[in-house]
Amino acid sequence: MSSNFSLAPGFHAVVIGGAGDIGAAISNQFCDLGATVTATGANDADLARTLLRPREGLTLATLDVTDDAAVKSFAQQHRRVDALVNCAGILARDKEFEIETFMKVIDVNLTGTFRTCMAFQPRLAETRGSIVNIASMNATLALPRIPAYCASKGGVVMLTKALALKWAEDGIRVNAVAPGYIETAINAAGRTDLAHYQRIADRTAFKRWGQPEDIAGAVAFLCMPASQYATGTVVAVDGGFLAG
Repeated sequence: MSSNFSLAPGFHAVVIGGAGDIGAAISNQFCDLGATVTATGANDADLARTLLRPREGLTLATLDVTDDAAVKSFAQQHRRVDALVNCAGILARDKEFEIETFMKVIDVNLTGTFRTCMAFQPRLAETRGSIVNIASMNATLALPRIPAYCASKGGVVMLTKALALKWAEDGIRVNAVAPGYIETAINAAGRTDLAHYQRIADRTAFKRWGQPEDIAGAVAFLCMPASQYATGTVVAVDGGFLAG
């Protein structure tokens, strides 16, 4: 394999929200490529139900991305960080029209991403590392029941672009991946409506929903030398949903 499509020896990735379904797939992908990984969950309950299984090079930790002090302390515990992946996220269908819920979603999805980026910036500057933020198809295609989620993911896209411009001088690349409809716990209830499930599948080019593993490869690529000229970009991984 070309070294452009591999990770440097000693490569360490921090996957915020790595205990979730997409985060777990990303964490496993990095481990498969020979990296060490620290994956986080919001609390012990998140870690208890994660799909991640113990394996060499993988460390699990709790982190509340809405806690400034906790995020700063967590970042300072790491001696080397080559990649930061931000995929901690929540949504609350219909309840996001309540101001407290709206603000909570923004705090986790958008401000939480900014907190971790800021906290890890010094470590990433040392390694000339990469940040990959998990955005969403809903950054550009809105849905009526989740206004805060849509707004937060649109914000993640613009935050990605702004930080890419700001931190290029430090050698830090900042990109985003925007998943489409991926089968995860966050949409399990909606998928019980078989007509809805099939309608979504039929809209994609591949006639199926995505799997968490479908996202992991794009994230890993954006942390490899092969993507060294890519920064400030958003890679859609949606099965062609937005193409037609």
